[in-house]
Order: sequence, then structure tokens, then C-alpha cells
Amino acid sequence: MLAGSILHKLVRDRQNVDSSEEGTDKDGGSGDSSGRTPLNFGVYYKNTLVALCHALEDAVLATKTSPLMVTAFQKGKWYLQEADRYADLADTAERIVILAAPGAGFREHPTGDRDNVSLVDLNTDDPVAEEWHLMIMGSTYSAMVLCQELTDEEYGPQGRPKNDLERKFYGFWTFDPALVSETVAITAEHIGQYDTDLQADLEKRLAKIDAEAATKTGEVGNVVMRVVDYLKGGDRQIGETETFKFADSLSQNLVSNELQAYLRMAQLADLADPTNPLGAAEVASLAEMMGQFLDLPVWQMQRLRLASLLHRIAPAQLDQHEMESEGDSCPLNPGAQTLRILPRLRAIAQIISHQHEWWNGEGQPAGLEGDKIPVESRILGLVASFQHEVARRRHEESQGVNATPDNPKSPNPSPENEWKHVTDAFASCKAQSGERWDPKLLEILRFLVRGLQLGLSLLAIPLKMTLCTGLFNPEVAESWPAFSVSETAPSQ
Repeated sequence: MLAGSILHKLVRDRQNVDSSEEGTDKDGGSGDSSGRTPLNFGVYYKNTLVALCHALEDAVLATKTSPLMVTAFQKGKWYLQEADRYADLADTAERIVILAAPGAGFREHPTGDRDNVSLVDLNTDDPVAEEWHLMIMGSTYSAMVLCQELTDEEYGPQGRPKNDLERKFYGFWTFDPALVSETVAITAEHIGQYDTDLQADLEKRLAKIDAEAATKTGEVGNVVMRVVDYLKGGDRQIGETETFKFADSLSQNLVSNELQAYLRMAQLADLADPTNPLGAAEVASLAEMMGQFLDLPVWQMQRLRLASLLHRIAPAQLDQHEMESEGDSCPLNPGAQTLRILPRLRAIAQIISHQHEWWNGEGQPAGLEGDKIPVESRILGLVASFQHEVARRRHEESQGVNATPDNPKSPNPSPENEWKHVTDAFASCKAQSGERWDPKLLEILRFLVRGLQLGLSLLAIPLKMTLCTGLFNPEVAESWPAFSVSETAPSQ
């Protein structure tokens, strides 16, 4: 990672915040960085980045938004290949800032003369001249690609590829508006060394954009569909071209990012829910633990984990009349239909669609009963409901809902109350044993809850729970008092 690059500055700033919050926690404060989107780094071929960025850019035109856009092209010649596209974007965007090392007529294209387009000539020794950026920051749609090309040393003895589209970049992409806003601010500061007026203009425009509103947008689902479609198009081009030396790797990179598009959409669904910002991660961890207790095979465990991570992007439509039908036994959740575009996600969509079936056959969408309900759907339905109940109770306590003199509003719930939320949530599920939930799965959940109460270390569970905090925070678990696991639902 190049020192002084935007990517490096972002990582450094987040590490500094984490260190500061850790120090605050030790002193009894409330600092906690767990609610922020993690930086999911990967290596991308230029072929993948072109398809991805074209999809994100065209979404600006399709959604008729007027975002702030900041983009870096490394060299002016790469910008010139996209300059006509950016002329169209300038008709829609509020402001576009384009960074590149000068040369090859960088400033000669008429797009740079538009009133809302600014060009920044990067010094050739500026680390940002080795980066590929696309930042889209608006109140209804936000997205970002932030990468830098591998160095000669990282390319290894084979050197840089001869085919331009096989060049490799290291970084990440996201839909998280808070992360996009943070990065635009860092970039604006970097631009200040070239143009202080442009820096001030960027910072002023950024301050007016409501990042929270962007989190709640319904546009992201359509953008994801566009991303997947463009990545598929890039994959087809590979098959039609004989000049690629690493055709299989290029294809795998594109396919991998099709799935990543859905995972980032799911991540945004969590961020958009202040009452349960860790929903997908905690449900995935719970589901995996339950699957391991059932000794599910690896392929089922993989499907279960993926369904758990994606279940919030396909909310159930529980009105039978509004559902489409596939055959006689499987009315479909329209939300889950978005997953069926990818053949390898069709089984995942099936799991998510059936998570609201009831053990006694009175659920939806197909009225399946008992063991006819896929085991992954039974697990997902139970742990998602349990986790949601814990999160709801935790949020209500933090907001002072049902507060009493003995149990006041608390932004930082005590370990005793946290454990009570867990036991009350389990009791609510237990009350529906044999009706809504599989009794066998409830016994496993009871065992897990009891084990955590007794101080069972997460390391003793054969599972890496790297995504999970809050519900299974080891420090909280160790300080939980010896409550018994209730058999009856708490009084309302």
C-alpha cells in the first residue's frame, strides 16, 4: 500500500480511530468501532474494474441523481478513453472532479471545459497517480471503488501484463455512504495541495449531502442488478477474446464480484437499520454454530452461511395473494427473486424464501410442514427471529422504552440486562416450540445460550466468528450473571 495514497490515508485514519476508541474503552468510555463497515480488500483485474465502474456510473444516469463525483484515472490517456462518457455524466452530476497525471491531451477534451467539471493535474510522483478511484456521493445513491495498481515488485518476475485489461489492482468497493463520505473528505484534503478553492468547494458540497438518507435508499437493489449484468457482460467478452493470457482468472474475478455485489447490498441493509446494525453477521454466526452441532456437511454449511448473510436483502412478502408462483408448491418471495439471476444463488434464494415456514405447516410461502421444510430454512428462520428479538430489546433499552427507576434508559446496556435480553428472546421462541419452530433446533439453541451463560469461550466453539460482536462479545459473556434459561415467555 503506497504511503500518501488515498487508500493508505483511509486505512491509517481508521486505525487511529480504532486505537483511540480502544483507549477510551479501557477508561470506561463507550467507544466502539464495530458499527462501521469493514474494508473488504481484494485483488481486481482492470477488466473487472472497468465493468464495475461502468455499472456504477451508468446507475447515476439511470437513477437521475445529481451526486458529487470524484474519480482518479492514473494517467490522462486513461481518462480520454472515458471522456465522452463523463460528458454524459456531467449532464446529471452536481459536480465532477477528475484526477490524473497530465499528458496525452488530458485538458484538451471538451468535457473538461464544463462548468461542473474540474481537472486536477497530479504530480508524477504523487502516489494517487497510481490509484483508481470512483466516488459517487449523493443523498439517494452512493458507491465507491478505491484501488491502487500493484507495484513492479508485487507483479513478480513475470512483470506487468502486456494486455492492459489484465493489470491488477488492490483495494475494495462499497455502497456504504458513510465510508464514501469519509474517503471524499480525505481526497478533498489531498486536492488542497493543488487547488485550495476546489478543496473548499468539495468540502462545502459534501457537508450538504445527507449520508444517512443515502443509506436508506431503495436504489441500491437496482444498482446491484446492473452491476451483476455488467460483470456478466465482461465475462462473455473474455470468452469471445483469444488475446487474454489469464482468461480463467479474469473470468473467476468477475464471477466473484457478482456475489460480492449482493454481499455489499446485504451489508448496506444492516447499516440502514439502527436497531439492528449487526443483524446479518450475528445471524450467520448463530446459524453456523447450529449447523455444526447438527454436523451438516460442508456444502450445506456454506449455503447456510451465505443465506444468513443475504437474508435481509430479501424481506418476506407474507401476503399470499401478492406472491408469484413457481409450480404448485413454491410461491416465491419477490425479494429473493433478485438472487435467482445467478445460477449458484438459486439454492440460497430457496432457503431464504422458506425461512418463514412454520413447523406445524401454517407458515408461508408454501405451507410446508415439519421435516419437509429445508433444514437450512428452519435454522435461518429460528436464529433470525431470536437475534432480532435480542436486538429489539437491546435497542429499546438504549432508547429508554419501558424504562423504570430500576431500569433507566441506557445507551450502554449493562451485562445483566444484556443477558436478560437473551433469555427473554429465547423464552419467546420456546413458547412457539412445535408450532412455529422445530423443537430439536430449539434444544440446540438452548444449549448454545446456556453455554454462553456459563462462560463458554468463543474459541472453544469450532467456528471463527470474526464478523460478530455485540450478542457474542466475550467480555460481555464473561460478566453475565447466573440467570437461568427461562422456559416461558416474559410478560409483556
